[in-house]
Amino acid sequence: MSDPLTMTAGGALLARLKRIGVDYVFANSGTDFPPIIEGLAEAAAKDIDLPQAIVIPHEGAAMAMAHGYYLATGRSQAVMAHTNVGLANCAIGAINAAVEHIPVLLFSGRTPTTERDRFGARTVPIGWGQEMRDQTALVREAVKWDYELRFPEQVAEVVDRAWAIANSAPRGPVYVSLPREVLCQATPSDGLDQPPLMQPTRAHASADQIEQAAQILASARNPVIFAQHGAGSAEAFAALSELAQDWGIPVCQYWALGLAIPTDHPMAAGPDPAPLLEQADAILVLDALAPWSPDIHKPDAACRIIQMGPDPLSARIPIRNFRSDLSIACDTADGILALQRAMDAHRPADVADRARRVADVNARDRMQVLDRAGSGGEGAMTKDWVSLCLSRAIQGREASVLSELGCTMAPMTLDHHRAWYQEPHAGGLGWCFPAALGMQLADRDRLIVATMGDGSYMFANPVACHQIAEALSLPLLVVIVNNAEWGAVRQSVLGLYPDGHAARTNAMPLTQLSPAPDFTLVAQASRAWARSVQDGRDLPAALQEALDHIRTTRSLALLDVRVRPA
Repeated sequence: MSDPLTMTAGGALLARLKRIGVDYVFANSGTDFPPIIEGLAEAAAKDIDLPQAIVIPHEGAAMAMAHGYYLATGRSQAVMAHTNVGLANCAIGAINAAVEHIPVLLFSGRTPTTERDRFGARTVPIGWGQEMRDQTALVREAVKWDYELRFPEQVAEVVDRAWAIANSAPRGPVYVSLPREVLCQATPSDGLDQPPLMQPTRAHASADQIEQAAQILASARNPVIFAQHGAGSAEAFAALSELAQDWGIPVCQYWALGLAIPTDHPMAAGPDPAPLLEQADAILVLDALAPWSPDIHKPDAACRIIQMGPDPLSARIPIRNFRSDLSIACDTADGILALQRAMDAHRPADVADRARRVADVNARDRMQVLDRAGSGGEGAMTKDWVSLCLSRAIQGREASVLSELGCTMAPMTLDHHRAWYQEPHAGGLGWCFPAALGMQLADRDRLIVATMGDGSYMFANPVACHQIAEALSLPLLVVIVNNAEWGAVRQSVLGLYPDGHAARTNAMPLTQLSPAPDFTLVAQASRAWARSVQDGRDLPAALQEALDHIRTTRSLALLDVRVRPA
């Protein structure tokens, strides 16, 4: 037992996490957790403030919940996993977080090194079975920094360093291994409430770089903006909307993971980069991993290209050879606000005419998208019809929609910076449902909608996710856009072999998910409200019924919506 001036290192770790701003520890415990669990009880007995530790019955869900919580709040959260096997389950979430610059503080126990004669030594056979020569190798390529805690008195400094590095530009996950013997030792408790030892770094664009970007865009006849991760803040969202309108610059949100301007904004271009790149003589790329496809889309050699964002060259990606005539490293929101101020000094006379031309093209294209979506509701419905109906159902609400191969953005009317979140470009499936849980945990009064394909729903470990939703009373709306196939795989095959043998088959090999399970029964096992919708004409009423259920009971509602294959 530790004396009043010391505490178990496991408890000290948790106390320090609270001091640096961690609200929740998303944890799946194991035999390495006794000092963590003892630390929780010890801190409670000594009236020490700790983050709320939540049991998450699968580590993939824990990582995605931390991801979603960060998207909602801008504050990093902690995940604690069980030795190497729990860390292996975290790997997909770490890859997703790395690609999207999400600063998760990832911890896992390490099986005891000692076999006897030391408190915390191995006590059960898995202590031998879970030992690895290099446990960190499971996530090393996905994290910015890693360390193994060596001594109990390191706890505060290691936590501070992990937090500062994770939140430094470009942000990303970090990992710390926690040997059981070290966590079992006592450490001084004084100083755990002191301010962080170090602060994260931030990237700031120079005034000269911003002025160069302003001159390039202001002097262009056909400038274009590509945005993939939104605008970064409500203020920058409004600023980009104003800048695009004032200058008549179309904004293309190709494979957008966040919303940069409203989808019905006059300058909101369609998702196809091709017609924009054909004419562009200046391009601003805002925080985009892949703003277009180089194999299909080729900017003119004379076009000036500006890449701006936290990591404009995507340095951790081995191959990404998008041209960058001007590379500006900065927080996206800061860069947009600075660029708007710089461009106020430049006012060419022909901008109004360009704005009208761009608005006319965008209005025509959007009308075609809405007409096509509106025609997809007879009988077996289309994905676009589901998107259109959902958009109408949530109109006027400050809702957030998450999509993982679920609803498509184009037919939806979305008008604020927290309206849309799409699956990470890393492609680690099973992200949407638990990320929505994390987002709902951060803001219980907000309407959170998780839309996903049937394959993505199965990848999310739905039994675990529904258990979490019930245990924490998280009232999100889940919409499964169910085509009983791996639709993204099918489309990829058709893209490469449009006239091939696979395209001519009735059932394309390795893409079928039939027979489709009855997903409503999975939800009902955790006492959720659940309905299946087969006919598109029934969808608006089903959505309204689901939203009424959420409003009146504050519990999860699920719709299993059967759609036509794409």
